[in-house]
Amino acid sequence: MTVSLVDQRRLAIEIIATLVNIKRTAADQLLRRANVPEPLIGRFLSDRDPATGTKLSKRVAGAMVLDALAAEGCEAEVIDALISIAANWDAYHLAADEYQARATVQKAREVQPELAGQREQEDAARQARDRAASAAAERARKVTLGQQSALLLGQFDHAMAGDDAHGRGYLLQDLLNRLFDLHEFPVHRAFQRNAGAEQIDGAFEMDGWHYLVECRWRKQPADSRDLDGLVGQVGRSGRQSMGVFLSINGWSEHVVPMLLQSRDKCIILMDGYDLRSALSQQIALRTLVQAKIRALNLKATPFLSARECM
Repeated sequence: MTVSLVDQRRLAIEIIATLVNIKRTAADQLLRRANVPEPLIGRFLSDRDPATGTKLSKRVAGAMVLDALAAEGCEAEVIDALISIAANWDAYHLAADEYQARATVQKAREVQPELAGQREQEDAARQARDRAASAAAERARKVTLGQQSALLLGQFDHAMAGDDAHGRGYLLQDLLNRLFDLHEFPVHRAFQRNAGAEQIDGAFEMDGWHYLVECRWRKQPADSRDLDGLVGQVGRSGRQSMGVFLSINGWSEHVVPMLLQSRDKCIILMDGYDLRSALSQQIALRTLVQAKIRALNLKATPFLSARECM
């Protein structure tokens, strides 16, 4: 048997009206135990009839409380609690009419098992809806991720085939920012700090750490001097800061040994293959970055290729 919300509400009002005679005691023994908010309990005790000026009866005031809770979407929880309190009630000396109170308690005891089963079914149905909605949202997210990644990959490949070296540098910054944003990293686009003395190509956040990013897209591999600026920027940042140096055409043979010798292992390296692997979704960007961080922390290796992660 399904107990309608109207019947549940009617029984809850009956509980408020009949189990306890004194209004303030009803507030303590019923409403507060059912977790009714204090402002509503205040209204239950003090609201008056606008026509007569007399205080509302427990029945009318109880209906007012449930109306206010329904407007907030939390009526059902309080009704459940009131019925549970009544089903276990034995303080009949508090009622004005013991026989009426016992009849109300008997109704609550008959309804409670039905209501518990009904709530379980409703919870199961709600969880199923939530799972379906989450699955649909995840499918939509993957579609968007695939479409946007394809667009970014097309821009990257087009720039690779071109010869606008100056334009490629700006494109790389923008493309990298958009990639991290697409993968739901908090991103900070290029900015200046220290009264304009430092130019940061970009930054992102992951797992409570901040990563300053420097990009290079030159024909020649990067050398140790290209990393000096980023190492200094990270050193002048907070304790939970690291650096990501992206060089599309890699770096000279001296770069990795130089980073290995550094006391502060704070820089991870990315190359064009890493970037293209993330753009083509051969590997998830977060997975790639986390693998590089593990390699640095556990093996003191500043560069782990996407090839080794896949």
